[in-house]
Amino acid sequence: MGTVSLRLNDKDDILIRKYAELHNMDLSTFIRQAVIEKIEDEYDLSLFDKVWEEEQDEERISHEELKKELGL
Repeated sequence: MGTVSLRLNDKDDILIRKYAELHNMDLSTFIRQAVIEKIEDEYDLSLFDKVWEEEQDEERISHEELKKELGL
């Protein structure tokens, strides 16, 4: 298992520790979860951007038009 060292000023250190404590998490778990969520968010956004670009030239219909086509 790897170890990461993180340097923080006193204000940030207190903020992060208090937040983790407030959510009943140990510091290591909180930081690991926050970093993984950040990576997942950026990946999701890049995937969205890719799909958005690919779909720009596709024909679209409104929600109302789709309901008419489906007989709803």
